[in-house]
Amino acid sequence: MSDKTSISEPLTSVEMGKLWATYMGNNMAQYILTYYLQHVDDKDIKNLLQEALGLSEEFVKTVTEIFIKDHIPIPNGFSEEDVNLNAPRLFQDEFYVHYLKYTSKAGMSIYNVAIPLVYRKDVQEFFRYCMDCTLDLIEKIKHIALDKGFTKKPPLIPTPEKIEFVHEDFLNGFVGHVRPMHALEITHLYDLIESNVTSKALISAFSKVTKDEEIRTLFERGEKVTTRNIENYMKKLHEENLPSLPFLNDLVTSSAFSPFSDKIMLYHKIDMFTIKIRAFGNAVAVNGRRDISMMYTKALLRNAAFLQDATKIMIEKGWFEKPPSLKEKDSPSA
Repeated sequence: MSDKTSISEPLTSVEMGKLWATYMGNNMAQYILTYYLQHVDDKDIKNLLQEALGLSEEFVKTVTEIFIKDHIPIPNGFSEEDVNLNAPRLFQDEFYVHYLKYTSKAGMSIYNVAIPLVYRKDVQEFFRYCMDCTLDLIEKIKHIALDKGFTKKPPLIPTPEKIEFVHEDFLNGFVGHVRPMHALEITHLYDLIESNVTSKALISAFSKVTKDEEIRTLFERGEKVTTRNIENYMKKLHEENLPSLPFLNDLVTSSAFSPFSDKIMLYHKIDMFTIKIRAFGNAVAVNGRRDISMMYTKALLRNAAFLQDATKIMIEKGWFEKPPSLKEKDSPSA
Protein backbone atom coordinates (compact mmCIF):
# COMPACT_ATOMS: atom_id res chain seq x y z
CA MET A 1 0.00 0.00 0.00
CA SER A 2 1.36 3.44 -0.94
CA ASP A 3 2.12 6.06 1.66
CA LYS A 4 -0.44 8.76 1.00
CA THR A 5 1.68 11.37 2.74
CA SER A 6 4.76 10.67 0.60
CA ILE A 7 6.14 13.64 -1.31
CA SER A 8 6.28 11.37 -4.37
CA GLU A 9 2.47 11.30 -4.47
CA PRO A 10 0.88 13.73 -6.98
CA LEU A 11 -0.74 16.85 -5.53
CA THR A 12 -4.47 16.57 -4.90
CA SER A 13 -6.88 19.21 -6.19
CA VAL A 14 -6.99 20.80 -2.73
CA GLU A 15 -3.21 20.90 -2.41
CA MET A 16 -2.78 22.32 -5.89
CA GLY A 17 -5.54 24.92 -5.44
CA LYS A 18 -4.47 26.14 -2.03
CA LEU A 19 -0.81 26.32 -3.05
CA TRP A 20 -1.83 28.35 -6.10
CA ALA A 21 -3.90 30.74 -3.96
CA THR A 22 -1.03 31.06 -1.48
CA TYR A 23 1.36 31.92 -4.30
CA MET A 24 -0.92 34.56 -5.85
CA GLY A 25 -1.73 36.30 -2.56
CA ASN A 26 1.84 36.41 -1.33
CA ASN A 27 3.25 37.30 -4.74
CA MET A 28 0.95 40.33 -4.78
CA ALA A 29 1.91 41.16 -1.19
CA GLN A 30 5.61 41.22 -2.09
CA TYR A 31 5.14 44.26 -4.33
CA ILE A 32 2.59 46.05 -2.12
CA LEU A 33 4.79 45.70 0.97
CA THR A 34 7.97 46.66 -0.89
CA TYR A 35 6.31 49.97 -1.76
CA TYR A 36 5.08 50.51 1.82
CA LEU A 37 8.65 50.09 3.03
CA GLN A 38 9.69 53.08 0.90
CA HIS A 39 7.47 55.32 3.05
CA VAL A 40 7.52 54.33 6.73
CA ASP A 41 9.03 56.28 9.61
CA ASP A 42 7.98 54.34 12.70
CA LYS A 43 10.65 51.75 13.55
CA ASP A 44 8.21 49.23 15.05
CA ILE A 45 5.90 49.41 12.05
CA LYS A 46 8.86 49.13 9.69
CA ASN A 47 9.92 45.94 11.46
CA LEU A 48 6.39 44.54 11.03
CA LEU A 49 6.44 45.33 7.31
CA GLN A 50 9.86 43.75 6.89
CA GLU A 51 8.76 40.59 8.69
CA ALA A 52 5.58 40.36 6.58
CA LEU A 53 7.58 40.88 3.38
CA GLY A 54 10.07 38.21 4.41
CA LEU A 55 7.25 35.73 5.01
CA SER A 56 5.62 36.50 1.66
CA GLU A 57 8.93 35.98 -0.15
CA GLU A 58 9.54 32.71 1.71
CA PHE A 59 6.03 31.38 1.01
CA VAL A 60 6.31 32.22 -2.70
CA LYS A 61 9.72 30.51 -2.88
CA THR A 62 8.41 27.33 -1.24
CA VAL A 63 5.35 27.08 -3.52
CA THR A 64 7.59 27.69 -6.53
CA GLU A 65 9.86 24.82 -5.48
CA ILE A 66 6.90 22.44 -5.04
CA PHE A 67 5.40 23.42 -8.40
CA ILE A 68 8.71 22.95 -10.21
CA LYS A 69 9.18 19.51 -8.65
CA ASP A 70 5.63 18.53 -9.63
CA HIS A 71 5.91 20.01 -13.15
CA ILE A 72 3.16 22.56 -12.53
CA PRO A 73 3.42 25.92 -14.35
CA ILE A 74 4.43 28.81 -12.10
CA PRO A 75 1.69 31.49 -12.13
CA ASN A 76 2.52 34.73 -13.91
CA GLY A 77 1.25 36.67 -10.91
CA PHE A 78 2.84 40.09 -10.60
CA SER A 79 6.19 41.68 -11.31
CA GLU A 80 8.21 44.85 -10.79
CA GLU A 81 6.10 46.41 -13.55
CA ASP A 82 3.15 46.44 -11.15
CA VAL A 83 4.75 48.80 -8.63
CA ASN A 84 6.48 52.19 -8.81
CA LEU A 85 8.77 52.45 -5.82
CA ASN A 86 9.43 56.12 -6.61
CA ALA A 87 5.78 57.10 -6.19
CA PRO A 88 4.99 59.50 -3.33
CA ARG A 89 3.60 58.26 -0.01
CA LEU A 90 -0.03 57.17 -0.31
CA PHE A 91 -0.66 56.06 3.29
CA GLN A 92 0.29 57.13 6.80
CA ASP A 93 2.28 54.67 8.92
CA GLU A 94 -0.73 53.69 11.04
CA PHE A 95 -2.56 52.35 7.99
CA TYR A 96 0.11 49.68 7.49
CA VAL A 97 -0.73 48.11 10.87
CA HIS A 98 -4.43 47.82 10.01
CA TYR A 99 -3.55 46.57 6.54
CA LEU A 100 -1.26 43.85 7.87
CA LYS A 101 -3.93 42.61 10.24
CA TYR A 102 -6.46 42.44 7.42
CA THR A 103 -4.15 40.59 5.06
CA SER A 104 -2.99 38.24 7.83
CA LYS A 105 -6.64 37.27 8.36
CA ALA A 106 -6.91 36.65 4.62
CA GLY A 107 -3.86 34.41 4.67
CA MET A 108 -5.17 32.44 7.64
CA SER A 109 -8.46 31.86 5.82
CA ILE A 110 -6.48 30.01 3.14
CA TYR A 111 -4.30 28.03 5.53
CA ASN A 112 -7.00 26.97 8.00
CA VAL A 113 -9.13 25.50 5.21
CA ALA A 114 -6.12 23.76 3.70
CA ILE A 115 -4.69 22.11 6.82
CA PRO A 116 -7.50 19.57 7.46
CA LEU A 117 -7.68 18.67 3.75
CA VAL A 118 -4.05 18.26 2.67
CA TYR A 119 -2.30 14.90 3.02
CA ARG A 120 1.08 15.10 1.34
CA LYS A 121 3.72 15.52 4.00
CA ASP A 122 5.62 18.47 2.50
CA VAL A 123 2.39 20.39 1.83
CA GLN A 124 1.06 19.63 5.32
CA GLU A 125 4.24 20.92 6.89
CA PHE A 126 4.24 24.00 4.68
CA PHE A 127 0.71 25.07 5.60
CA ARG A 128 1.34 24.41 9.30
CA TYR A 129 4.41 26.64 8.99
CA CYS A 130 2.39 29.32 7.17
CA MET A 131 -0.25 29.27 9.89
CA ASP A 132 2.27 29.40 12.75
CA CYS A 133 4.20 32.30 11.18
CA THR A 134 0.99 34.23 10.46
CA LEU A 135 -0.26 33.73 14.02
CA ASP A 136 3.05 35.02 15.37
CA LEU A 137 2.80 38.06 13.09
CA ILE A 138 -0.78 38.79 14.16
CA GLU A 139 0.24 38.76 17.82
CA LYS A 140 2.90 41.39 17.08
CA ILE A 141 0.40 43.44 15.05
CA LYS A 142 -2.15 43.41 17.87
CA HIS A 143 0.47 44.39 20.45
CA ILE A 144 1.69 47.34 18.40
CA ALA A 145 -1.84 48.46 17.49
CA LEU A 146 -2.89 48.53 21.15
CA ASP A 147 0.39 49.98 22.42
CA LYS A 148 0.26 52.86 19.94
CA GLY A 149 -3.46 53.52 20.42
CA PHE A 150 -4.40 52.52 16.85
CA THR A 151 -7.23 50.25 17.97
CA LYS A 152 -9.21 49.17 21.00
CA LYS A 153 -10.29 45.80 22.27
CA PRO A 154 -13.77 44.47 21.40
CA PRO A 155 -16.57 45.72 23.69
CA LEU A 156 -17.23 44.19 27.09
CA ILE A 157 -20.51 42.51 28.00
CA PRO A 158 -21.79 41.31 31.40
CA THR A 159 -20.49 38.02 32.76
CA PRO A 160 -23.32 35.42 32.74
CA GLU A 161 -24.69 34.60 36.18
CA LYS A 162 -26.24 31.27 35.17
CA ILE A 163 -26.87 28.98 32.22
CA GLU A 164 -29.96 29.95 30.21
CA PHE A 165 -31.93 28.37 27.37
CA VAL A 166 -33.51 30.39 24.58
CA HIS A 167 -37.23 30.98 24.06
CA GLU A 168 -39.46 31.28 21.01
CA ASP A 169 -38.53 34.93 20.45
CA PHE A 170 -34.81 34.12 20.03
CA LEU A 171 -35.01 34.60 16.25
CA ASN A 172 -37.09 37.79 16.35
CA GLY A 173 -35.61 40.90 14.81
CA PHE A 174 -38.37 42.90 13.17
CA VAL A 175 -41.45 42.39 15.33
CA GLY A 176 -42.20 41.39 18.87
CA HIS A 177 -39.60 41.28 21.59
CA VAL A 178 -36.11 41.66 20.10
CA ARG A 179 -33.49 40.18 22.41
CA PRO A 180 -30.08 41.80 22.94
CA MET A 181 -27.27 40.46 20.76
CA HIS A 182 -25.24 37.55 22.07
CA ALA A 183 -21.43 37.43 22.18
CA LEU A 184 -20.96 35.61 18.87
CA GLU A 185 -23.13 38.08 16.97
CA ILE A 186 -21.12 40.95 18.46
CA THR A 187 -17.89 39.15 17.56
CA HIS A 188 -18.63 39.04 13.86
CA LEU A 189 -20.00 42.57 13.67
CA TYR A 190 -16.77 43.79 15.26
CA ASP A 191 -14.69 41.66 12.89
CA LEU A 192 -16.57 42.90 9.83
CA ILE A 193 -16.18 46.52 10.88
CA GLU A 194 -12.47 46.07 11.58
CA SER A 195 -11.85 44.51 8.17
CA ASN A 196 -14.12 46.81 6.19
CA VAL A 197 -12.76 50.12 7.48
CA THR A 198 -9.35 48.97 6.20
CA SER A 199 -10.86 47.87 2.90
CA LYS A 200 -12.67 51.21 2.57
CA ALA A 201 -9.47 53.24 3.08
CA LEU A 202 -7.61 51.11 0.54
CA ILE A 203 -10.26 51.34 -2.16
CA SER A 204 -10.54 55.08 -1.54
CA ALA A 205 -6.82 55.43 -2.21
CA PHE A 206 -7.02 53.19 -5.27
CA SER A 207 -9.92 55.17 -6.74
CA LYS A 208 -7.84 58.36 -6.54
CA VAL A 209 -4.80 56.99 -8.34
CA THR A 210 -6.11 54.51 -10.92
CA LYS A 211 -5.53 55.51 -14.54
CA ASP A 212 -8.52 53.67 -16.03
CA GLU A 213 -11.87 55.49 -15.83
CA GLU A 214 -13.91 52.27 -15.87
CA ILE A 215 -11.90 50.91 -12.93
CA ARG A 216 -12.12 54.27 -11.13
CA THR A 217 -15.93 54.19 -11.41
CA LEU A 218 -15.95 50.62 -10.12
CA PHE A 219 -13.72 51.52 -7.16
CA GLU A 220 -15.92 54.50 -6.27
CA ARG A 221 -18.94 52.22 -6.32
CA GLY A 222 -17.06 49.68 -4.19
CA GLU A 223 -16.28 52.35 -1.61
CA LYS A 224 -19.97 53.34 -1.42
CA VAL A 225 -20.98 49.70 -0.97
CA THR A 226 -18.37 49.26 1.78
CA THR A 227 -19.40 52.46 3.53
CA ARG A 228 -23.07 51.46 3.51
CA ASN A 229 -22.26 48.04 4.94
CA ILE A 230 -20.02 49.47 7.67
CA GLU A 231 -22.67 51.98 8.72
CA ASN A 232 -25.24 49.20 9.02
CA TYR A 233 -22.88 47.10 11.15
CA MET A 234 -22.08 50.09 13.36
CA LYS A 235 -25.78 50.87 13.77
CA LYS A 236 -26.41 47.39 15.20
CA LEU A 237 -23.68 47.87 17.80
CA HIS A 238 -24.79 51.40 18.64
CA GLU A 239 -28.39 50.20 19.17
CA GLU A 240 -26.96 48.07 21.99
CA ASN A 241 -24.91 51.01 23.33
CA LEU A 242 -21.72 49.26 22.22
CA PRO A 243 -18.80 51.18 20.69
CA SER A 244 -17.45 50.56 17.19
CA LEU A 245 -14.15 51.22 15.46
CA PRO A 246 -13.55 54.47 13.52
CA PHE A 247 -13.09 54.91 9.78
CA LEU A 248 -9.49 55.06 8.52
CA ASN A 249 -9.76 57.26 5.44
CA ASP A 250 -7.81 60.00 7.20
CA LEU A 251 -4.77 57.71 6.89
CA VAL A 252 -4.80 58.12 3.09
CA THR A 253 -2.65 61.00 1.87
CA SER A 254 -3.60 63.56 -0.80
CA SER A 255 -1.28 62.01 -3.40
CA ALA A 256 -2.93 61.27 -6.76
CA PHE A 257 0.15 59.56 -8.20
CA SER A 258 -0.28 55.79 -8.46
CA PRO A 259 2.35 53.49 -6.97
CA PHE A 260 0.56 50.44 -8.38
CA SER A 261 -0.62 49.14 -11.74
CA ASP A 262 -4.36 49.01 -12.39
CA LYS A 263 -3.97 45.23 -12.69
CA ILE A 264 -2.62 44.68 -9.18
CA MET A 265 -5.11 47.13 -7.62
CA LEU A 266 -8.09 45.46 -9.30
CA TYR A 267 -6.85 41.99 -8.34
CA HIS A 268 -6.35 43.18 -4.76
CA LYS A 269 -9.92 44.45 -4.47
CA ILE A 270 -11.33 41.26 -6.01
CA ASP A 271 -9.35 39.34 -3.39
CA MET A 272 -10.60 41.59 -0.57
CA PHE A 273 -14.26 41.36 -1.62
CA THR A 274 -13.89 37.57 -1.87
CA ILE A 275 -12.65 37.53 1.72
CA LYS A 276 -15.65 39.63 2.78
CA ILE A 277 -18.03 37.10 1.26
CA ARG A 278 -16.20 34.34 3.12
CA ALA A 279 -16.60 36.35 6.35
CA PHE A 280 -20.39 36.56 5.82
CA GLY A 281 -20.55 32.76 6.01
CA ASN A 282 -18.86 32.80 9.41
CA ALA A 283 -21.17 35.56 10.65
CA VAL A 284 -24.41 34.04 9.38
CA ALA A 285 -23.52 30.62 10.82
CA VAL A 286 -23.70 31.88 14.41
CA ASN A 287 -26.34 34.58 13.99
CA GLY A 288 -29.85 34.11 15.39
CA ARG A 289 -31.73 37.37 14.80
CA ARG A 290 -33.70 37.76 11.57
CA ASP A 291 -32.92 41.48 11.23
CA ILE A 292 -29.17 40.83 11.35
CA SER A 293 -29.56 37.93 8.92
CA MET A 294 -31.41 40.19 6.46
CA MET A 295 -28.70 42.86 6.81
CA TYR A 296 -26.02 40.30 5.96
CA THR A 297 -28.02 38.99 2.99
CA LYS A 298 -28.33 42.48 1.46
CA ALA A 299 -24.64 43.22 2.10
CA LEU A 300 -23.69 39.89 0.52
CA LEU A 301 -25.69 40.68 -2.63
CA ARG A 302 -24.08 44.12 -2.95
CA ASN A 303 -20.61 42.69 -2.51
CA ALA A 304 -21.28 39.82 -4.93
CA ALA A 305 -22.48 42.27 -7.61
CA PHE A 306 -19.30 44.34 -7.22
CA LEU A 307 -17.16 41.20 -7.35
CA GLN A 308 -18.86 39.99 -10.54
CA ASP A 309 -18.35 43.32 -12.32
CA ALA A 310 -14.74 43.59 -11.15
CA THR A 311 -14.05 40.07 -12.41
CA LYS A 312 -15.58 40.89 -15.79
CA ILE A 313 -13.22 43.85 -16.19
CA MET A 314 -10.26 41.71 -15.14
CA ILE A 315 -11.21 39.11 -17.77
CA GLU A 316 -11.83 41.69 -20.50
CA LYS A 317 -8.37 43.15 -19.96
CA GLY A 318 -6.71 39.73 -20.10
CA TRP A 319 -5.50 39.96 -16.49
CA PHE A 320 -7.48 37.13 -14.88
CA GLU A 321 -5.23 34.15 -14.37
CA LYS A 322 -7.01 30.79 -14.27
CA PRO A 323 -6.42 28.56 -11.23
CA PRO A 324 -5.47 24.91 -11.83
CA SER A 325 -8.61 23.26 -13.24
CA LEU A 326 -10.11 20.14 -14.74
CA LYS A 327 -9.49 19.78 -18.45
CA GLU A 328 -12.24 20.85 -20.85
CA LYS A 329 -14.47 17.97 -21.85
CA ASP A 330 -14.24 16.95 -25.48
CA SER A 331 -17.06 18.33 -27.60
CA PRO A 332 -19.56 15.65 -28.68
CA SER A 333 -19.07 14.50 -32.26
CA ALA A 334 -21.58 15.69 -34.81
